[in-house]
Amino acid sequence: MGAGEQKFRLQVEGGKVSDVAGREDSAAPAAKSRVVEFTTPRSKLIEEANQAIRSDLRDYPRALAAYDALRGDPEALAHWDMANYITMRKLGYNDHGRVHAFITGAAGMAITELLLEGGVKTDLMESGVGDADDVFLTVILGTMLHDIGNQIHRVGHEAHGVALALPILDRIMTPLYPDPFKRVKVRSFILGAINCHDLSPAPLTLEGGIVAVADGTDITKGRGRKAFSLGSVDIHSISALAVDQVVIERGRDKPVLISVTMNNSGGIFQVEEILAPKVIRTPMRRFVELRATTRPEGEEQILSRVRLDGDHFVMDLEGGEQVAVEVMDSQKQTQQAVVENLGIGTDSR
Repeated sequence: MGAGEQKFRLQVEGGKVSDVAGREDSAAPAAKSRVVEFTTPRSKLIEEANQAIRSDLRDYPRALAAYDALRGDPEALAHWDMANYITMRKLGYNDHGRVHAFITGAAGMAITELLLEGGVKTDLMESGVGDADDVFLTVILGTMLHDIGNQIHRVGHEAHGVALALPILDRIMTPLYPDPFKRVKVRSFILGAINCHDLSPAPLTLEGGIVAVADGTDITKGRGRKAFSLGSVDIHSISALAVDQVVIERGRDKPVLISVTMNNSGGIFQVEEILAPKVIRTPMRRFVELRATTRPEGEEQILSRVRLDGDHFVMDLEGGEQVAVEVMDSQKQTQQAVVENLGIGTDSR
């Protein structure tokens, strides 16, 4: 494969996720571009991502069996839904549920394939624990389970995720690894990836780095739009609306090139605060090029006007809607902390 050939493309046009591209099932070299349509309803999006992942795992039977077991596991399905409920409904964050799991899974497969094609040996391989099949299994299970701990709380969700993933991993991996010695070793790479995906602490293995970077690539407005529509209007949701496309392909100087196309320069927040640290602070740093550009036709307007009304910002959106967001200054946050921790009212005299 020559430099610049795309392995994965997550693109948004007209306000909706339109496609993910990667490897085609056909063996013909000319047919190596797979296009997956990402549209509503949500179930169709998940099924298209499923087909993309299955295509990438076709040569890795153990990883494919693990993936098939995971996507139909009722415990995993419940974890994804509850993680999304807490993050989106209670915290107003972007999607952290089933859709995010499948998108990061697809990105993780593309990154892993590019690394192995580039002659990179991951830690699992270097240590002698396993082969490429085990690496793909580790990455797909790690990416798809990395955020399930959010259902308990966002704070400490990495460690919560490790505890919640253990019974699922044992149920899926036991038939695939009859030797418990090897099974526990492979499992340790998955648990490490889950624990380190948010850089707290930073991952030490390349498998952990792949999971972290794959997580960081899901930054388009397809992910941020739901949180925005629910009233979460902040730098996270607004900057997510400014990212149109993420492409993962082979780089010229490094095995992996990640290119981000923005419709508004505000999207640079997503790149600088979310994606770039997951490249810089992981073992992936040596293997990834990262580029961000605005689209050639110019910048899109996300907000047309913001005004202060009492203790709320009222924002006029591009589509004519209005959203009111409470201003949370440092003094107000301190007052709320006093109320929550001491159980007293700050207005009492």
